[in-house]
Amino acid sequence: MTLYKSEFGYRLVGFLVVLFLSINGFMIFQNEPIEEILSVSGIHLLVLSFFLYLHFSTAYTIHDHGILNVKCGFMYNKSFDINKIKSIRKSNNMISSPAPSMDRIELAYGTFNVIVISPKNKIQFAKELTKINPNIENRLNEKANTTL
Repeated sequence: MTLYKSEFGYRLVGFLVVLFLSINGFMIFQNEPIEEILSVSGIHLLVLSFFLYLHFSTAYTIHDHGILNVKCGFMYNKSFDINKIKSIRKSNNMISSPAPSMDRIELAYGTFNVIVISPKNKIQFAKELTKINPNIENRLNEKANTTL
Protein backbone atom coordinates (compact mmCIF):
# COMPACT_ATOMS: atom_id res chain seq x y z
CA MET A 1 0.00 0.00 0.00
CA THR A 2 1.37 3.40 -1.01
CA LEU A 3 -0.11 6.73 0.04
CA TYR A 4 0.27 9.82 -2.16
CA LYS A 5 -0.79 13.15 -0.69
CA SER A 6 -2.30 15.74 -2.97
CA GLU A 7 -0.19 18.58 -4.22
CA PHE A 8 -1.01 21.86 -2.48
CA GLY A 9 -2.88 24.34 -4.68
CA TYR A 10 -1.10 27.60 -3.92
CA ARG A 11 -2.78 29.40 -6.83
CA LEU A 12 -6.29 28.46 -5.69
CA VAL A 13 -5.65 29.34 -2.06
CA GLY A 14 -3.93 32.56 -3.10
CA PHE A 15 -6.87 33.49 -5.29
CA LEU A 16 -9.31 32.94 -2.41
CA VAL A 17 -7.19 34.95 0.02
CA VAL A 18 -6.86 37.88 -2.43
CA LEU A 19 -10.60 37.74 -3.20
CA PHE A 20 -11.60 37.70 0.46
CA LEU A 21 -9.15 40.46 1.40
CA SER A 22 -10.41 42.57 -1.51
CA ILE A 23 -14.03 42.17 -0.44
CA ASN A 24 -13.19 43.01 3.17
CA GLY A 25 -11.05 45.97 2.08
CA PHE A 26 -13.85 47.29 -0.09
CA MET A 27 -16.28 46.99 2.82
CA ILE A 28 -13.88 48.93 5.05
CA PHE A 29 -13.42 51.55 2.30
CA GLN A 30 -17.21 51.91 2.03
CA ASN A 31 -17.44 52.47 5.82
CA GLU A 32 -19.71 49.47 6.33
CA PRO A 33 -20.71 48.78 9.95
CA ILE A 34 -18.11 46.77 11.86
CA GLU A 35 -20.68 44.02 12.56
CA GLU A 36 -21.14 43.43 8.83
CA ILE A 37 -17.39 43.42 8.19
CA LEU A 38 -16.86 40.92 11.02
CA SER A 39 -19.73 38.73 9.79
CA VAL A 40 -18.40 38.63 6.24
CA SER A 41 -14.84 38.04 7.54
CA GLY A 42 -16.14 35.13 9.65
CA ILE A 43 -17.82 33.57 6.62
CA HIS A 44 -14.62 34.02 4.60
CA LEU A 45 -12.61 32.38 7.38
CA LEU A 46 -15.01 29.42 7.47
CA VAL A 47 -14.85 28.97 3.68
CA LEU A 48 -11.05 29.22 3.67
CA SER A 49 -10.78 26.76 6.58
CA PHE A 50 -13.00 24.25 4.79
CA PHE A 51 -11.00 24.68 1.59
CA LEU A 52 -7.72 24.10 3.49
CA TYR A 53 -9.23 21.04 5.20
CA LEU A 54 -10.04 19.57 1.78
CA HIS A 55 -6.52 20.38 0.58
CA PHE A 56 -4.78 18.66 3.45
CA SER A 57 -7.12 15.68 3.64
CA THR A 58 -6.96 14.72 -0.04
CA ALA A 59 -4.95 11.55 -0.60
CA TYR A 60 -4.61 8.76 -3.13
CA THR A 61 -3.84 5.25 -1.90
CA ILE A 62 -2.60 2.48 -4.19
CA HIS A 63 -3.29 -0.91 -2.62
CA ASP A 64 -1.21 -3.95 -3.52
CA HIS A 65 -4.32 -5.87 -4.56
CA GLY A 66 -4.99 -3.47 -7.48
CA ILE A 67 -7.28 -0.84 -5.99
CA LEU A 68 -6.81 2.93 -6.11
CA ASN A 69 -8.62 4.73 -3.31
CA VAL A 70 -9.24 8.46 -3.77
CA LYS A 71 -10.24 10.37 -0.64
CA CYS A 72 -11.02 14.08 -0.34
CA GLY A 73 -12.16 14.94 3.18
CA PHE A 74 -15.54 13.56 4.13
CA MET A 75 -17.02 14.56 0.76
CA TYR A 76 -15.39 12.07 -1.60
CA ASN A 77 -14.17 8.54 -0.96
CA LYS A 78 -14.15 6.23 -3.95
CA SER A 79 -12.21 3.16 -5.04
CA PHE A 80 -11.13 2.33 -8.60
CA ASP A 81 -9.93 -0.94 -10.09
CA ILE A 82 -6.42 -0.20 -11.41
CA ASN A 83 -6.85 -2.92 -14.04
CA LYS A 84 -9.65 -0.84 -15.62
CA ILE A 85 -7.49 2.29 -15.98
CA LYS A 86 -6.65 2.87 -19.64
CA SER A 87 -4.45 5.98 -19.66
CA ILE A 88 -2.75 8.62 -17.57
CA ARG A 89 -2.08 12.09 -18.94
CA LYS A 90 -1.47 15.66 -17.80
CA SER A 91 -4.67 17.68 -17.57
CA ASN A 92 -5.66 21.33 -17.44
CA ASN A 93 -9.29 20.37 -16.92
CA MET A 94 -10.99 22.72 -14.44
CA ILE A 95 -13.72 20.17 -13.68
CA SER A 96 -14.67 19.81 -10.04
CA SER A 97 -12.67 16.88 -8.77
CA PRO A 98 -10.64 15.55 -5.83
CA ALA A 99 -7.65 17.56 -7.10
CA PRO A 100 -7.06 20.69 -5.02
CA SER A 101 -4.07 21.76 -7.13
CA MET A 102 -4.26 23.09 -10.68
CA ASP A 103 -1.33 20.76 -11.51
CA ARG A 104 -3.46 17.76 -12.42
CA ILE A 105 -3.44 14.41 -14.13
CA GLU A 106 -6.34 12.61 -15.70
CA LEU A 107 -7.00 8.89 -15.37
CA ALA A 108 -9.24 7.41 -18.05
CA TYR A 109 -10.98 4.21 -16.96
CA GLY A 110 -13.87 2.06 -18.05
CA THR A 111 -15.56 3.05 -21.31
CA PHE A 112 -15.87 6.85 -21.07
CA ASN A 113 -15.02 7.64 -17.45
CA VAL A 114 -12.36 10.07 -16.25
CA ILE A 115 -11.12 11.15 -12.84
CA VAL A 116 -8.88 14.18 -12.37
CA ILE A 117 -6.43 14.06 -9.45
CA SER A 118 -3.28 15.87 -8.30
CA PRO A 119 -0.76 13.65 -6.48
CA LYS A 120 2.50 15.32 -5.42
CA ASN A 121 4.82 12.96 -7.29
CA LYS A 122 2.94 12.31 -10.52
CA ILE A 123 5.72 10.38 -12.27
CA GLN A 124 6.19 7.96 -9.35
CA PHE A 125 2.40 7.65 -9.00
CA ALA A 126 2.06 6.72 -12.69
CA LYS A 127 4.94 4.23 -12.46
CA GLU A 128 3.30 2.55 -9.50
CA LEU A 129 -0.01 2.23 -11.37
CA THR A 130 1.71 0.82 -14.47
CA LYS A 131 3.53 -1.75 -12.32
CA ILE A 132 0.14 -3.13 -11.32
CA ASN A 133 -1.42 -2.68 -14.78
CA PRO A 134 1.21 -2.61 -17.57
CA ASN A 135 -1.57 -1.98 -20.15
CA ILE A 136 -2.03 1.62 -18.93
CA GLU A 137 -0.95 4.12 -21.58
CA ASN A 138 1.32 6.42 -19.57
CA ARG A 139 1.48 9.80 -21.32
CA LEU A 140 3.51 11.39 -18.51
CA ASN A 141 7.27 11.47 -18.82
CA GLU A 142 10.25 12.77 -16.84
CA LYS A 143 10.48 15.98 -18.93
CA ALA A 144 6.81 16.76 -18.36
CA ASN A 145 7.34 16.57 -14.61
CA THR A 146 9.82 19.44 -14.69
CA THR A 147 7.21 21.76 -16.21
CA LEU A 148 4.44 20.65 -13.87
